[in-house]
Amino acid sequence: MNTAAENEIRQLIERWVQAVRDRDLDAICAPYAEDILAFDAVKALQFVGKAAYRAHWEMCMSYCTGPMVFEVAQLQVHADADLALAHWLNRCGPSDDETQCGFMRATVGYRRIEGHWQVIHEHWSAPFDMETQRALFDLKP
Repeated sequence: MNTAAENEIRQLIERWVQAVRDRDLDAICAPYAEDILAFDAVKALQFVGKAAYRAHWEMCMSYCTGPMVFEVAQLQVHADADLALAHWLNRCGPSDDETQCGFMRATVGYRRIEGHWQVIHEHWSAPFDMETQRALFDLKP
């Protein structure tokens, strides 16, 4: 365990969450490695590369045009000098319609590359009901 590295990752996550709230695509994508592999819960099985994932983020932002909720809960960070993993529950949706807000799961892998932490893998998911094949966004921690 490396407390300094864990604190660096926590600060990076705080800045990233604020970038999402601000809808700042440049800041959202800034920590992503050029060859990021992302598994998002929306639209595609996987996104390969920073440009593809940025385009996906842009599309996602178009779904929530008003004020948004984007809150991190139960954040856990594990880090050594050059490799880190974080996972959390994330509540998101439009703040003007609480019925459309729900929790998702996030797991993010980081690697220190040339002195800077970069996201090498990001995975978002939502639990689903096997019988109905529907996502369960109404679950709470």
